[in-house]
Amino acid sequence: MYKKIAVPVDLAHSDKLQKAIGVAADLARLHDAQVTYIGVTAATPGPGGHNPDEYRAHLDAFAAEQAKAQGIGVATHAVVSHDPAADLDRSLLKAVEDIGADLVVMATHAPGIADHFWHLWPSHGGAMAKQAKASVFLVR
Repeated sequence: MYKKIAVPVDLAHSDKLQKAIGVAADLARLHDAQVTYIGVTAATPGPGGHNPDEYRAHLDAFAAEQAKAQGIGVATHAVVSHDPAADLDRSLLKAVEDIGADLVVMATHAPGIADHFWHLWPSHGGAMAKQAKASVFLVR
């Protein structure tokens, strides 16, 4: 049913992504699909690397580690954004379309008081679910 599964990752918070990564891996094995880890970075130094090439190397290493641990085929797709915080939703949506994903598995947080003020603190998972052409599976 699914052939290409996109999993947005924030390398600075990879420890909080394990449940979503596990769900994506299970679905990949079930459907003989490939998982593509998508990361968004700035051209300037940040937590993921000093430059886009270093970030890509970290994303590739993360993906290789997941491929070995989960026993699945993986790929990576790094996006360089002028302002990742402001452009994250748009960058992820474009990346999902660019790689031809038919499913997005994305980690999300449990709703809290801040979520009642959605216009102040946007939900990236909610934006993905509303706007992506692919199916979206949000994992708490």
